[in-house]
Amino acid sequence: MRDLIGSAYARSVDLLRHNHDDLEADARLLLERETITPDDFAPPETNRGRSRMTRKPTRSRTRPANDAPAPCLPAVVPPAPVPAADAAEPHLHAALDRSAMASLARFTGGLSPHAMIDAWSDWAMHLARAPGRQLELIERAQANAMKLAQYSAAQMMGQSPEKPFAPGRHDTRWTHEGWGNAPFALWQQGFLATQDWWHAATSDLRGLRRQNADRTGFLMRQLLDTVSPANFPLANPEILERTRATAGRNLIEGAAHYADDARHILAQEHRPVPEAFALGKALACTPGAVVYRNELLELIQYSPTTDKVQAEPVLIVPAWIMKYYILDLSPENSLIRWLVAQGYTVFCISWRNPGAEHAGLSLEDYRKAGVMQALDVINEIVPGQKVHANGYCLGGTLLAIAAAAMARDCDDRLASVTLMAAQVDFAEAGELLLFLDESQVAFLEDLMWSQGYLDRPQMSGAFAAIRAEDLIWSRAVRRYWLGEPDLPTDVTVWVNDTTRMPARMHSEYLRGIFLENRVTAGRFAVEGRVIALKDISVPIFVVGTETDHIAPWRSVYKTALFTDCDMHFLLTKGGHNGGILSEPGHKGRHYRIGHRPAGAHYRDPDTWLAAHDPVQGSWWPEWGRWLTGHSSGAVPARVPGDHPDHPALAQAPGSYIHQD
Repeated sequence: MRDLIGSAYARSVDLLRHNHDDLEADARLLLERETITPDDFAPPETNRGRSRMTRKPTRSRTRPANDAPAPCLPAVVPPAPVPAADAAEPHLHAALDRSAMASLARFTGGLSPHAMIDAWSDWAMHLARAPGRQLELIERAQANAMKLAQYSAAQMMGQSPEKPFAPGRHDTRWTHEGWGNAPFALWQQGFLATQDWWHAATSDLRGLRRQNADRTGFLMRQLLDTVSPANFPLANPEILERTRATAGRNLIEGAAHYADDARHILAQEHRPVPEAFALGKALACTPGAVVYRNELLELIQYSPTTDKVQAEPVLIVPAWIMKYYILDLSPENSLIRWLVAQGYTVFCISWRNPGAEHAGLSLEDYRKAGVMQALDVINEIVPGQKVHANGYCLGGTLLAIAAAAMARDCDDRLASVTLMAAQVDFAEAGELLLFLDESQVAFLEDLMWSQGYLDRPQMSGAFAAIRAEDLIWSRAVRRYWLGEPDLPTDVTVWVNDTTRMPARMHSEYLRGIFLENRVTAGRFAVEGRVIALKDISVPIFVVGTETDHIAPWRSVYKTALFTDCDMHFLLTKGGHNGGILSEPGHKGRHYRIGHRPAGAHYRDPDTWLAAHDPVQGSWWPEWGRWLTGHSSGAVPARVPGDHPDHPALAQAPGSYIHQD
């Protein structure tokens, strides 16, 4: 036995020596070569055939004695890595799989049934092994039934008892006074009691993924909404009252509305903007001119209304998921018109509405041919001046990426950055996370692969489903059972004037920024080099809105966690769009504002909220004062089209805004 152990030990030592000699020889070979190629560090391939991210060999750095930061270097794009020899071959019939998924996606409206089944099965299996939660739900069902019985008995006795179950704050289906009378009140309370039970059943459960719990609750709400008594004429007192008053005419008009809507949906027709809200006349009517146009954008410069303007111009980067004129609606609530009146030279990007021929446009194209190209043009029109950049929604996310890349490359053309309802971190991105996981993103990618873009119905349906009780069912009852036409407003006209998303760009956004959260994880590269938001040194003004379900204000506030520069955070009343449209004189508005000096310690959002009292009024003047404080003074007003290299190509709002 002793001899056997000694022999094994000797063989192990020989093997280690042999491996050491091989490694030493490889190291000498690399040192003798002048360059090291990516092949020397070829990463292993995943089972999907994509390279894992690997750390490049680090270079030793010595910081000067005075601890001065290293000088900025221009972005360098490394050579593309050569695929490893053992890379997985593409599946021969992958196109067939993608075509099948794309066909299914058209039927489901872009929602992945696999993601929904996964959520249901995860919830059911965890509930099945939780006898305590089962007992709790049984007790809750008994308690709800007892509340309903007591309420019903009190009503039968001629009393006016307090309703045990209340609808949600966004649920407007029960506003008619008839819901307080029997038997409608009992039907309403029975429905709300069922909603209450399912909300408890799909709440947090030990071991259940939070996303699956939320998704199961969301799906159950959608199913319950289909059988709400408010949807049926014989169970809805408002429908019965209207039918008696009009002798049934409301049903005839509702049927005509239904037929018209069905025709537009089946034909995928885009409704034109009503004549009373014509673009360029009633909406998006701030005077100006298109001073630059490329395949992706039109850059609008607005005409001054003051003799003097601030030296620094303002560039507005809107989201490309909708058209820019949410910021230039009617004259009385146009942020752009107000900003021009404050004495600023205002430029705004109007994005193209892409088609199938633009499927290959990337997020980098939107940065380079969008934000950076607009800055180049502004610098030619207004030479020698820095620019106040303002990004709204997804435009703010893109602006933050561009600003971080500019800071890394020592591009100091920005005077300040304003982010309105814009997120840079998507770990808590609100209810839109219900629609995003690996299965859902792959499902949408297959759909976009087949048609070249994500179309209007697939996006607007997701937003409407989040507030289905109001945006879908209440509207359906008003339009189809009560016979009421949709009365357009400037905001609803803009909401319905949707755009398409190029396949590649939207895939990169959903997967890289939203799902994988690369921007704040230190894994988002611009021109081959990773960016960091903490590199931004210009002042930042961040706006969040209190009831935003698309960009929740606590998620927007996370900009403070990933930046070190001077920052003002403002929280205003309202939602994603309504909170931004807060013109002076708007009744019932308030805001909170706080300042974090550069390098100050981080404060969590709840601590920040408790430390700042609301200020009555619009937040626009507060932002205007901040902009003025970061400007260098007044200069003569600039007229659009005066620059010889950038004449007026068209009058505002340009041509891209009219693209269907």
